Amino acid sequence: MAGARGRRGGRRERLAQRAAKPTVDPCPPGQIGGVYKPLSDDDLRRIYDTALDLLERLGVGDVPERLQKDFLAIGATDNGKRRIQFPPALVEEAIDQAAKTFVLHGRDPERSIEVGGNTVYFGTGGAAVQMLDMETGVYRPSTLEDLHNLTRLQDTLANVSWYTRCCVATDVPDTYDLDVNTVFALLKNTTKPIATSFTLAEYVAPIVEMLDIAAGGLGEFAKRPFMKAHISPMISPMRYGEDAVDVVYECIGHNIPISCITAAQAGATAPATLAGFLAQSLAETLASLLMVHAIQPGFPMVFSNWPLVIDLRTGAFSGGSGETAVLNAASAQLSNWLGLPSGVACSMTDAKAIDAQYGMEKGITSMTAGLAGGNLIYESSGMTASLLGVSCEAFVLDDEMHSNTYRALRGIEVTDENLGFDAICAAVLGEGHFLGGQHTYAAMERDYFYPSLADRDDPRTWEQQGAQDAWGRARQRAKDILKDHNPRYLTAEQENEIRRRFNILHA
Repeated sequence: MAGARGRRGGRRERLAQRAAKPTVDPCPPGQIGGVYKPLSDDDLRRIYDTALDLLERLGVGDVPERLQKDFLAIGATDNGKRRIQFPPALVEEAIDQAAKTFVLHGRDPERSIEVGGNTVYFGTGGAAVQMLDMETGVYRPSTLEDLHNLTRLQDTLANVSWYTRCCVATDVPDTYDLDVNTVFALLKNTTKPIATSFTLAEYVAPIVEMLDIAAGGLGEFAKRPFMKAHISPMISPMRYGEDAVDVVYECIGHNIPISCITAAQAGATAPATLAGFLAQSLAETLASLLMVHAIQPGFPMVFSNWPLVIDLRTGAFSGGSGETAVLNAASAQLSNWLGLPSGVACSMTDAKAIDAQYGMEKGITSMTAGLAGGNLIYESSGMTASLLGVSCEAFVLDDEMHSNTYRALRGIEVTDENLGFDAICAAVLGEGHFLGGQHTYAAMERDYFYPSLADRDDPRTWEQQGAQDAWGRARQRAKDILKDHNPRYLTAEQENEIRRRFNILHA
């Protein structure tokens, strides 16, 4: 019996080694989605036609003067009632000339990703103002230190393909210092593609100076921009926000790719019916594309049509609902149907704890968005509490969830070798099983994902090892990463120059 236990232990060790350093990653980012299609072809056309009618007959209000002049120059019309209207031909022109694919650069070129088509990448977003504290297990205001820690943490997670600041440093009250220190935290702690938001347009130029320092000199960032901007130029229902439009002009002027986010809420700022919601939200996101087209046709823009849902009984935001899942899947389908790089928001659990509700809501919403082919799935890592909170434990758990989702998206490769006729014959006529066969070993290395956080032990072994739940395992993993991973992605000269020119508040 002792020998048998030893053999089982050796096998467990080999499995652990494969999980830690797989020979072949069976589920890398960038898998192909698009299989799940909640809308029929007729549905797509009717929603799109309604969006065109809204843009042509209702138009968009509160258009800033500079943008209004640019719109009139390309063929939009002023209805005399402070609304700009867009003929369908102009909308079609903007879609035709829009960037269909483009690269989100990482400072490390090996970490760059190409956006567009049906490829799926999970990443981050959000502006959480509370942090789920790993020591107390309850929420507190998020800080600049949290932002640095979260950036270091996600830098080690392979399935976070780009990193948008996911929490607000509430201990930095000055908005300029906040924007500056946010970008510094990203530059210092990761070389993935990064993203941020700008409070005011006047903050863009000086922050580009910081990006130039990290890129190696004046004007270097614009040659290979490794940061994009998250901007919400549309305010639902159907009007522009002047400050955000100003930021768009500045970002385009400095060659910062943009994600123009529409974030209407069903039953509040958009119709409660799902079809009506999709029509208005599509019209608003097309209005963002028309804005970009008027400023610089073809400029890289993520078509970020993010359907959000509220609980109509209470008015509370609901990020983990079935309605959120199907709406974001439909949004991805619509964007891909138009051939535009799609951005949706999923995995926004309403759960406060790392519990069954958390897992259910994240799993359902992120899987449907992936199956629908959302190119960039925002908010999908680390977010809790209906986007009010962020969690280190959630980051590492979500990373493992994404591996399973990518494995599902990868599907099944049907080849002569994989069909295994010879292997079946050999097993039936020989040992009577497939354990230890070369066909099995090859598949084990190539086709199966082995989780390191999800528990697959029998109940007795689980109990003997401390009966730890997923929250506890994830907490320990996050602590280990933060203890050991302290990257220095800025040279001493670069960091000193940034600190000399900006009010950097983190040690």
